[in-house]
Amino acid sequence: LAGQEPGRHRMHALVRWLDENYRTPITVSDVAAQAGMSSATLHRHFRAVTGTSPMQYLKAVRLHRARGALLVGASVTDTAYAVGYGSATQFSREYRRLFGYAPNQTRRSG
Repeated sequence: LAGQEPGRHRMHALVRWLDENYRTPITVSDVAAQAGMSSATLHRHFRAVTGTSPMQYLKAVRLHRARGALLVGASVTDTAYAVGYGSATQFSREYRRLFGYAPNQTRRSG
């Protein structure tokens, strides 16, 4: 992530910030403020560095962390809230979309 291209260093720091703060409610405005950029500039630089938008990246971080928790037996609902989702239903829908199966199947297989 770190390179000479403008904005890369900021994006590296921003990725680290998202990785550390994924549990908290985060909006695009929050991410842009953290980066010190407008939303449009943020999206352009973030996508150039990571290949995805900041919110898609955050969603992936949350879902992968959730998968780890489910594999060691955490409940689906507790896990949803623990990784920053406000709705267990939304969490389950997005989990299934990413992994191809329901979170409770991961929990049973763990």
